Amino acid sequence: MPAPTQRRVLTISPMPPEKSAYALARYSRSADSITQSIEWVRTHDSQKFLESFYFQYGHASIADLGHVTMCFEGISELAATEIEDEQLWDGQAKSSRYQDFSKSGFITPPELEGNAAYQAAGEKLLAAYGEVHKQALAHLMEQLPRPEAMKADAYQRNLAARAFDVARYLLFFGIPTNVGQVTSIRTLEKQIRRLKSSEYAELRSLGVEMGEACAAEPGCVWGGSTEAVAPTLAKYTDPDAQFAAARDVLTAWAAGNLPKSTMTPDAVDLMKPANVAADIVATILYPVTDRPFRELYEWAAAASAAVRNEVIDLALGGRARRDDLPRTFRGGLYAYDIVMDIGAYRDLHRHRRCQQYRQTYSAHLGYETPKVIGEAGLTAVYDAAMQQAIDAIHALPQPASQYLLPFGARSRFLFKMDFAEAEYIARVRSGVKGHFSYRDVAWKMKLAMDQLEPELGRLIEATPPWIEDPLTR
Repeated sequence: MPAPTQRRVLTISPMPPEKSAYALARYSRSADSITQSIEWVRTHDSQKFLESFYFQYGHASIADLGHVTMCFEGISELAATEIEDEQLWDGQAKSSRYQDFSKSGFITPPELEGNAAYQAAGEKLLAAYGEVHKQALAHLMEQLPRPEAMKADAYQRNLAARAFDVARYLLFFGIPTNVGQVTSIRTLEKQIRRLKSSEYAELRSLGVEMGEACAAEPGCVWGGSTEAVAPTLAKYTDPDAQFAAARDVLTAWAAGNLPKSTMTPDAVDLMKPANVAADIVATILYPVTDRPFRELYEWAAAASAAVRNEVIDLALGGRARRDDLPRTFRGGLYAYDIVMDIGAYRDLHRHRRCQQYRQTYSAHLGYETPKVIGEAGLTAVYDAAMQQAIDAIHALPQPASQYLLPFGARSRFLFKMDFAEAEYIARVRSGVKGHFSYRDVAWKMKLAMDQLEPELGRLIEATPPWIEDPLTR
C-alpha cells in the first residue's frame, strides 16, 4: 500500500497563550515538527523560557506568538477609548446605535466621588438622551412612512437606530460599557504599562487588574485549560514611567516656549509634510497643546535645529535601551488634522492602519447639534443639558471632569496615513449606512485630498453627505 500523504497544513487547538508562544518559538528554533514541539512544551517550563528570551534577551517577536482574549465589563466609555488606543489591537465595544443607555446609569470616577455637580449634570444628560430618542423616533416615523415592501420590525429597528444616532450626542464618557479584545502578549504588555501610567485613576486600577487577571485562572473556560493565561507577563508590567514623565515635561515646555496661537484652520485640514524633523516635532507637541497641527509644523520648520532637537530630547528623556521610539515618531505621508465630535472619533478610532493622536479632551471647541434636534423641536432640551455639562466641566477638577464630556463635544485629532488608508476611510465611512457625523468627516477628507492631490483624489469614490437613505442599515 502507498504511504499516507503527510499533512502539510495543521491547525492547533487553543492553548494557554504563553504555552503557545513557547511552542511556536521552539518550533522555529529546532528541527522538530510542531507536534514534537508541543509535546516538549508539556514537560518544560514556559515561564523560564519567556523570562530568558523575551524579557532578558529582548526577543520581542516571541510575545507576538501568544494571544490573549480579555474582556472588560462595567468600565467607562473614557476607559474603553483608552484601552482601544493600540494600533495592533482587535476587539469590539458596546454599540451606541443598537442599545438604549437611558437606564444604564453612569460611572463616577474615584476623583469625583460625592461631587453633586457631576451627578446632577450626568443625570440631566441621561434624561435628555431618553427624551431626545423618544421624540426623534416619533419625528422620523412621521417624516419617513414605512414602505409597503418593508417589514414592520425592520422599519422600527432601522428608525430606532437612526434616532439613537441623534440621541448619542448626549451620551458622555462616564457611560458604562463593555469591551472584548484579542491582543498578542507583546501588545498586552505595552497596554498594561501604558494604562498604569495614565492620568485617570480608573485606568491605573484597570492596568493593575489586567496584570492580576493574567496571573489568575481564566474567568471563563471553554472546555480547555484552566491555567493562567500569561503569568510571566504579569511580573513585568511596571508603569511606563518614561511616557508619563515625557508628557508632563513637554506640556510645561510647550506652555513656556511656543508663541501665541494665531491659526484657525478648516475642520478637516490636510497636509503632506516635507520636513521630517519638523513633522516629528509638531507631532510630539500636538497632544500636549490645543494648537492646530499646521501651526505647529510651520513653527517647527522655521525653528532652529537646536530648538527641534531640544523638543526631541525631551520626548526621549528616560528612554531605556530596548524601548521603542514613542508613537509620536511614527508618521504617514498625509496628515489629517480633524476637529470632530467625540462620537465620530469613537468610530474613526477603529481604523488601525494609520497613526492617531489626540489633544486633551475639553469643551472649549463647543459641540455639534444634529439637524433633527431642531426639526423635532428639541433644541431647548438639548442645549440645556449640554450647557449644564459644559459649565460643570469647567468647574470640576481636571482631568476627571472629562468623564462628563458629551459625545457631541468637539475635540481635535490628528490622523497620519498613506493614500490607501485615506481612500479606504473616505470611501467606507462616507456610505449611506454610516452615522451622519463621521460621514461628513469622511467626505471632507475626500475634498481635502482632491485639493492637495487632484490626480489621486479622483480615485476616491466617496458618497456626499446629502445623499441619504435613512431606512438602510
